[in-house]
Amino acid sequence: MFDIFEVATKKGVLQYRREHFTGLRCRISPERLKRHIDQSIQLPARHEACPFCQENVFTVTPVFPDGNRILRGESVTFPNMFPFAEWHTVTVITREHNADLFSRGQIVDALLAQVESLRYFDGYPSINWNYLPSSGASIIHPHMQGLSDRRPTWIADRYISTCKRYRSKNGRMYWDAVREEERSSERYLFGDEILWSAHAVPVGEREVRGILPIATLEDMEAYADPLAEGICKILAMYRRLGTHAFNMAVIFEKTRTNYGFCAFCSIISRINPNALSTSDSAFMERLHVEPVILTLPEDLGRYYRNGVDETNTGKSEQSV
Repeated sequence: MFDIFEVATKKGVLQYRREHFTGLRCRISPERLKRHIDQSIQLPARHEACPFCQENVFTVTPVFPDGNRILRGESVTFPNMFPFAEWHTVTVITREHNADLFSRGQIVDALLAQVESLRYFDGYPSINWNYLPSSGASIIHPHMQGLSDRRPTWIADRYISTCKRYRSKNGRMYWDAVREEERSSERYLFGDEILWSAHAVPVGEREVRGILPIATLEDMEAYADPLAEGICKILAMYRRLGTHAFNMAVIFEKTRTNYGFCAFCSIISRINPNALSTSDSAFMERLHVEPVILTLPEDLGRYYRNGVDETNTGKSEQSV
């Protein structure tokens, strides 16, 4: 499903990885971890003018065409005031402004509110989350964003096209082959119905993918809880590794298909907010669309399997 080309340097081995069917490429340089560019987290103080705090969210945010916002648990959902998609919604996840821990229930509520909001538009939907300014979040208050357009995003289009070509060429489903390979690899983390593994050709640091057994937003409601449980486990692992900021995207097909597309959740860790405003994205990531990664996916798989706290696996509610 992917290939590796290694180059020996004075500091160690540099890997070039390419995913065969999508063409995604990255470079992995584990020696760069020794630079310790990540720093202790510095959370900005509460801002009284935050539009997502309880005293403001019901007066400064817009409403849907029916005149309402979507309320589920602590979450509040409404159209984005500054959209960059044909349909763009926002879900404020918590009442707390500087929340650094999220319960499974909070994430479930936010996911389901996003699903409800995205049903307003018949397009290619995704549910997204930038957490903390170093991940690109313009507002610190935790929130998810739903996007839907008549055309899929670049990454969604790659995988939709890949599924079609793979089925035509091999007579089987692309995601079935991925599941089979990942389940027996060093990258495997946990799960079966939703399989979670460190992605072999990561598009960001410590990328983890969860492959869902559904294709469309229409079927998402039944999987919000197990998806939230998986997200909690990944965020807990990031915390153990010392990182707090992250990006997440859950990508769907527009309609059910016969070529085996599976919705998937992709999460990457980002550098902690810090006084120097150091970022972990530079010209390679933004201009060449070929990210430089520090952590080997196989190492992340081993880290999770060796460090997971098995005592939490039976709990109905987890906080991360």
